[in-house]
Amino acid sequence: MTSSLSRDLIFLILQFLDEEKFKEALHKLEQESGLFFNFKYFEDLVLGGNWDEVERYLSGFTRVDDNRYSMKIFFEIRKQKYLEALDKLDRAKAVAILNKDLKVFSTFNDLFKEMTQLLTLDNFRENEQLVGYRDTKTARAIMLVELKKLIEANPLFREKLQFPTVKNSRLRMLINQSLNWQHSLCPNPRQNPDIRTLFLDHSCRNSNDSFARLNGNNQLMCSVLKADSLLPISSNGPFQSLTPPVQTPLSIWMSIPSTASHPAVSAAANGSGFGFLGNPAAIPKGPGESSDGTYKMTFSGASDRIMLPGSNAVQSGIIDEFPKTVARTLNQGSVPTSMDFHPIQQTLLLVGTNVGDISLWEASSREKLVSRSFQVWDIGTSSILSKAALVKDPSVSVKRILWTPDGNICGVAYSKHMMQLYRYHGGNDIRQHLEIDAHVGSVNDLAFCNPNKQLCAITCGDDTTIKVWDVATGAKLYAFEGHAAPVYSVCPHNKENVHFVFSTSIDGKIKAWLYDLAGSRVDYEAPGRSCTTMAYSADGKRLFSCGTSKDGESHVVEWNENEGSVKRAYQGFHKHSSSVVQFDTTRNRFLAVGDDYSIKVWDMDNVNLFTTINAEGDLPACPRIRFNKDGTLLAVSANENRIKILATADGVRLLRTYDSHSLVASRVASETLTMNGGTRNLDDAKTRSTEESNAPRLWRLTEISKAAQLRSLRLSPTVNIDKISRLIYTNSGTSILALASNAIHLLWKWLRTDQNLSTKATTKAAPQLVQPTSGMLMTNDLTNSRPEDAVPCFALSKNDSYVMSSSGGKISLFNMMSFKTMTTFMCPPPVATFLAFHPKDNNIIAVGMDDSTINIYNVRVDEVKKKLKGHSKRVTGLAFSFLLNTLVSSGADAQIVSWNSESWEKQKSTSLQIPSGRSAAVLSDTQVQFHQDQTHFLVVHETQLSIYEVAELKCIKQWVAGESSSPISHATFSCDSQLVYTGFLDGVISIFGAANLQERCQINPTAYLPTNVSGMVFPQVVAAHPHEPNQFAVGLTDGGVVVLEPPEAEGKWGLPLPPPPSAENGLPTPVAASGSDQHQC
Repeated sequence: MTSSLSRDLIFLILQFLDEEKFKEALHKLEQESGLFFNFKYFEDLVLGGNWDEVERYLSGFTRVDDNRYSMKIFFEIRKQKYLEALDKLDRAKAVAILNKDLKVFSTFNDLFKEMTQLLTLDNFRENEQLVGYRDTKTARAIMLVELKKLIEANPLFREKLQFPTVKNSRLRMLINQSLNWQHSLCPNPRQNPDIRTLFLDHSCRNSNDSFARLNGNNQLMCSVLKADSLLPISSNGPFQSLTPPVQTPLSIWMSIPSTASHPAVSAAANGSGFGFLGNPAAIPKGPGESSDGTYKMTFSGASDRIMLPGSNAVQSGIIDEFPKTVARTLNQGSVPTSMDFHPIQQTLLLVGTNVGDISLWEASSREKLVSRSFQVWDIGTSSILSKAALVKDPSVSVKRILWTPDGNICGVAYSKHMMQLYRYHGGNDIRQHLEIDAHVGSVNDLAFCNPNKQLCAITCGDDTTIKVWDVATGAKLYAFEGHAAPVYSVCPHNKENVHFVFSTSIDGKIKAWLYDLAGSRVDYEAPGRSCTTMAYSADGKRLFSCGTSKDGESHVVEWNENEGSVKRAYQGFHKHSSSVVQFDTTRNRFLAVGDDYSIKVWDMDNVNLFTTINAEGDLPACPRIRFNKDGTLLAVSANENRIKILATADGVRLLRTYDSHSLVASRVASETLTMNGGTRNLDDAKTRSTEESNAPRLWRLTEISKAAQLRSLRLSPTVNIDKISRLIYTNSGTSILALASNAIHLLWKWLRTDQNLSTKATTKAAPQLVQPTSGMLMTNDLTNSRPEDAVPCFALSKNDSYVMSSSGGKISLFNMMSFKTMTTFMCPPPVATFLAFHPKDNNIIAVGMDDSTINIYNVRVDEVKKKLKGHSKRVTGLAFSFLLNTLVSSGADAQIVSWNSESWEKQKSTSLQIPSGRSAAVLSDTQVQFHQDQTHFLVVHETQLSIYEVAELKCIKQWVAGESSSPISHATFSCDSQLVYTGFLDGVISIFGAANLQERCQINPTAYLPTNVSGMVFPQVVAAHPHEPNQFAVGLTDGGVVVLEPPEAEGKWGLPLPPPPSAENGLPTPVAASGSDQHQC
């Protein structure tokens, strides 16, 4: 046997040991052979703190001194073991670990000396580098993430982290084939041979047996065996003829319980468990599988291939039933990844995107009713692995978004561990219901079912499992295990009161489950072993699947459920696809697939492509598609983060009907509003836009001058401060952090009360000013600072644990829980003027300086990695786009520059256009902030608000303050990027719609300032709540902070205008606002 075959044999033995649950022997063979590194087993050892076994298992693959990756792996493990001993105050054990395990690193790692010094501390957390050490479980989980990266990068582990793709029970099958061959050589083969051992070759001893010798072409035996025995023929059992792998008909497995005892082994067809037929020739083959094991498309006969009549009139009548007219276009703002129409209010469209946002659209009026960004609702109940994954990489996308059949609940499956359920109460009222840490890794699909008159959610994920959850309580009811690869989709259904669910995995396997713990009932292979989704027709009578293989070949087929085989394979895919194509069914008649920059349509009864629709062009290569319940509307994802709504004639009428009940775009009359201290004419505000098509809804400008017209809450400090220079909500939305001009930080935190059970920031309950018992304040280092040069700035880490801050002196790093200064760095000059954490690495910060440079600083190694030069005056704004790997900077020179955040190379630059006849201050700050879609950003200057797109640094929208208007002090997007909250030096706060920079609402100082205020007080800085789009806070020049919300009865800022007369086609006619100059940026 060659070394290659020996290697394969070891893998088959590993598979056998795993199937038989000989776990100790399995992991011992993994370690001794060094062929397969089982990271799941390694993960369990690390999280369990079984350090001796961790190193013993590693020793089969690498040694400490093999390379720098190996050295780092062993160092991290032994360091953790050492810290745990110190944490338990076991000094003797810590000294032993230091001398025995860590001493080997003394000549290679400077940290050894520092670790020795930890023995002198009462609490090792007093060390500045370890102040963030929280508890053993969290530390192990965080270390595990680092170890995984080191192992994947280590060349010694190359090709050892992935188990070869091998069919289940491969070793059993090979043994069976050997016995079949031996039996075929018997002079007088028995029909029921008595095989009792594998130690000797088999031979039928009775030469007088009356059974005839098997024909040479029919001598193969059954290769699929019972899961609970090595051979089904071991105890005088019937010796069965070999047939191709059996695919059990749905009609059989629905009614017969499974006998599988081990869910990791594919359930096999046999006489007792799967309705095995007596006649081998009658056993149905797998979908599209021929007797020789090769894949062939199969059809049940000519009657299944009915051609549509060729008459143009007939063709026209049929195509009119399919939505093909582009009736609406929605600007989502980020790439749609999943969509679903409400089952009852069929113009309501739920959308999930690639940045984790969810939105609810009223398609008829093009209004975005609800927008939510991804946020863990209760981080305390999340698993350690979930926390570690989100801390390391916060980027999250929506994998599936779906309504329940009654439309009262919607579910969202995310690419990181989580499923969230919302309750829908109509309109824009959508409320949090349940959050479930569902899977390790991505939650790939979500569906709803009602197996026991109990509404349940079904999820599947990268951890190869399918789970069933009680929607009311969040309790896990079932967990199905049996797939060998990440599970890609689920499809629940019921027939004759039997409830079941299909699941598909990325390796092309299709399994079916009943709601019990007996394992999978069938094991099919999708055509082309494609990554597949399954769906029933609307009447539940026909089953279809659609998918794309690794080679880019796409397949759409209809299944014969009675035979477990492919009934039809639809034709029309001519090009390889770069991603998995999506499909949907409608009206029990049409199949639609997003492919090749278009929508391909088939009649269910005809395998030939019926028609192709390009939806007026501009579709991505594989657009996402979704029908409404009646099939009159079709949502299609388009380029530039848009969604096109295609409609039939009935669909257009449906949109008009709902549109007539909603407020639509109208004319804004020129008017002069009387305000506190004078007047501001709308002619002073010039709105410019280059996007005239699909004009957003226009709003009546609402003036608020009285406290009764809004909800407000003033937060006052207990220490003497001058003005608030910087302001931010924590990412959890439960606290507000302010930096005063005298370098003192103030933290207000909302506690749980009867008025505020959620602990989120609100105007209904007053927060508590947080101050440690020590009386310590977070105060910036002012050594070598010059007040005239000071530009206070700070940045908050994504997990709210640390704040980086400067007030003209050194940059300070504070622990948000203890208020302790962890470290200081970058002694001036030059002075830091703006700070921003890298979105993918909290150890990297971008520091804008008053000498016009940007320092890319690594906190961990205390080193400036790169110095960026592109401005001529101090840097006043920095913003990262994690989606585009871009850093955008702005300066007092009115320059905007984009940089590649990986190579740190300058990409483009442009100058802010100062309005003609206006002169900005010598050092007027220009701020930048990214839109939620991560491809556009807001530019704030004292003279204007502008929206730029990143790729070309092109201004696409602009609002310019009139000559009689007060300068802008600060502005920020709302959390959903639908509004822009703007403060002015005269104390007025304006709220703009981000879509067109139209002013919706003006809040006068008399509405939020006390009557006894003295001197000129105005908002120095504005901050938006991270989860509530209509809540924001302002930091004032008198040292106060005010939280503002619209009246509870209205729920949002401003009022839309009433509908105008509609055009002849029933669609709203956009009219430019009078009194405004419309022209290009």
